[in-house]
Amino acid sequence: MNVQRQRDLLLLSAVGKDAYVTQRSLATHLGVALGLTNLYLRRLAHKGYIKITTIPTHRIAYLLTARGLAEKSKLTYQYMQYSLSYYREVRQRLNQVLCELLLGGAKRIVVYGTGELAELTYLTLREKDLTVVGFVGDEQRQTFLSYPLWSVEVLGRCTYDAVLITDLADVKKIHARLLSAGVPKNKIVTLVLKK
Repeated sequence: MNVQRQRDLLLLSAVGKDAYVTQRSLATHLGVALGLTNLYLRRLAHKGYIKITTIPTHRIAYLLTARGLAEKSKLTYQYMQYSLSYYREVRQRLNQVLCELLLGGAKRIVVYGTGELAELTYLTLREKDLTVVGFVGDEQRQTFLSYPLWSVEVLGRCTYDAVLITDLADVKKIHARLLSAGVPKNKIVTLVLKK
């Protein structure tokens, strides 16, 4: 599912929940400029998915049409299919990486990251003969999934066989940060996923 279709789904869902939603809040939700949000809304109106009215004259309302409701349902189904496909791809890649670690003799794993991919990694690790030592993250909290949440600097005092990076936002920066904290290059493992 391409970015445009995902934005259409977000806009149709937001309009369906609140007819008086502001363009500014929609722009923030989408992470795009206000002017671009206006263009998206006008495009959806042109396609007949929403109706733009003023009720009363000083307040704009976005009404989801029957055609828009049908499109929203179709996009929701496509997004679910896309998400399940992506989930299967991630699980397959995780299994592959973890099997390679096992074959290399690794047993104790530190997971770098605290997002959804870290949670999925944790579940996949539990299916293998691998032990989660802890999680590394930049958050202020103390634990993640009932495990200690450490800063990178703590890794110099821990015993582990590999650090698996699950924060894919800036892998090169994280890799460099781990190296500068004294983590051996051969113990750093990344997940490379297709876009």
